[in-house]
Amino acid sequence: MTPKIPNGIWKNTFLVTGGAGFLGSYVVKELIKRGVSEKNILIPRFSDYDLRKQEVCEKIVRGVDVVIHLAANVGGIGYNQNFPGSLFYDNLMMGVNLIEEARKVGVKKFVSIGTVCAYPKFTPVPFKEEDLWNGYPEETNAPYGLAKKMLLVQGQSYRQQYGFNAIYLLPVNLYGPGDRIDPGQSHVIPALIRKFVEARIEKLPEVVVWGTGFLSKTSFEEGLKKTVSWYIKRIIASYEEIFRDQIRSA
Repeated sequence: MTPKIPNGIWKNTFLVTGGAGFLGSYVVKELIKRGVSEKNILIPRFSDYDLRKQEVCEKIVRGVDVVIHLAANVGGIGYNQNFPGSLFYDNLMMGVNLIEEARKVGVKKFVSIGTVCAYPKFTPVPFKEEDLWNGYPEETNAPYGLAKKMLLVQGQSYRQQYGFNAIYLLPVNLYGPGDRIDPGQSHVIPALIRKFVEARIEKLPEVVVWGTGFLSKTSFEEGLKKTVSWYIKRIIASYEEIFRDQIRSA
């Protein structure tokens, strides 16, 4: 059974930017499933609302209680290489304008969605949020990643100065039914799925995959061994820290 949103919250008005997109469509369905009325969910279309313009954002947040900002100009590696300026400008302006105008009218909650592209180029796996500021993003993804990263800074600073209730969620790569699979804008997972499906259908002898071909592990067994070893070291280190604390307090 799907839990309902706490009493009273379902009566609020939700603005879901990008609500007709891949992630947004799932979020909207989940809101409805949890008891939010469809009439209380606003989904602006880019053809009608250009969120890069401050006056549009000013208009669209009026009477809204919760903003879930999912709209983005986003694509895969090829798209990032061809449109770095547009990616930076569009994503920065949409987010900055929406957060500012939402603050002005007293929106109760603002949810921003970040991107794994905001992480430094050389981030150890598994990714941790504390590593987010430990370096510059991979160059191809930097314009998009940094634009989205600034929404984290804006949300934190607005919370500190104005008490604005803004949060920033940081998911990894998403994929699933309804995702883009066109070669020009798809991300790595749907792009690879399409390539291998087409290769199977057309009985191609090989599939071209972008990258250097470098593998940090040559087999599943080696990867599993390194993963287990890493966790064992972490567990041992944790116990050593506990023992040190006990000795200090003794």
